[in-house]
Amino acid sequence: MIEARDITIDELEATAAELGISLPIEQTSAWSRYQATIDGRTPWGCVALEEHDADGAAHTVALASLFDYETHGYHYLRTNHAPVWVETPTPEQEAVGIEALAAHVHKRDHKQVFIRLSVLADLPACEPTLSGIPYDHTVIIDVTGGDEAILSRMKPRGRRDVRKSLRESPATCADETELAAKSFEEYYDVMRETGERDGFHPAPCSDYEDMIRILGPKHCRVYAGRIDGRVVTWSIVTISGTRGVRYYGASRNDTMRQHVTDKLVYFECCNLGANKGCLDYDMMAIGSDFSPKLMGLNEFKTKFTKEVAEVAPDRDLPLRHTFYKALVTAKKIRDR
Repeated sequence: MIEARDITIDELEATAAELGISLPIEQTSAWSRYQATIDGRTPWGCVALEEHDADGAAHTVALASLFDYETHGYHYLRTNHAPVWVETPTPEQEAVGIEALAAHVHKRDHKQVFIRLSVLADLPACEPTLSGIPYDHTVIIDVTGGDEAILSRMKPRGRRDVRKSLRESPATCADETELAAKSFEEYYDVMRETGERDGFHPAPCSDYEDMIRILGPKHCRVYAGRIDGRVVTWSIVTISGTRGVRYYGASRNDTMRQHVTDKLVYFECCNLGANKGCLDYDMMAIGSDFSPKLMGLNEFKTKFTKEVAEVAPDRDLPLRHTFYKALVTAKKIRDR
């Protein structure tokens, strides 16, 4: 049997440390402080999923920090890259765990329509997400062993493109965290151009500025490539434990063929491994049969490593089933 129990964010982090769990940045107190600054989002609380043995003793099997999202007049909960399981769960254990979480949330907070959470197995209780593009595979680069070791583990195409960028790209790469913390406008202009090219609307500039400021330099770095003093490519990288994550990235149209982002990604790998205590670097999200809309990311990202990693994708867990079905119907009408 698994039961959910309310805990504080401090207890969540302490329990994770005791159990040797490396928390995603989204499950930390630093992230909770950042999310609290975004309109429509409120930290809801944290839970421990506990399994009881035959003697009645409780053992923590998973942890999650949840946020209340208010949108279009209703509320739902979201927990990013969680529940974080102590050990990879079986589908049966995962089903029991999310059922316990659903019962706990519904008892405590009747207004929540559903929970958006990361679930590895394709369980009957879950539905495809109403919004966003979830993914079930990512690229994780080993950044240990120094510059040449990082290069040696890439696919031949990745090594070729990085070496070409080192020889020919006029971009100068650097950690510009301090500069970006003072003003993000120069970088945001590149994001606007990227959004127009790729068909998305970036968040307000203040969101990126808040992220950099609130997470702080220990958990958030900004890397950039410049040509003649002009920012042409950049990345916002989060750091939690020994993992870096390329959370956001942008590049200018007129320099894309100059391999500036190849050069920057390699610089980030080397810097994170040598100077920031990271063992690996998650490029976040590639396409698959589960998420075909993301296939366009694969050519660039997969060249930096010979293997891809499976992750638990976001799924919706309905709590108020009639209301949720109405939202699904409304979405279908809107899409048509």
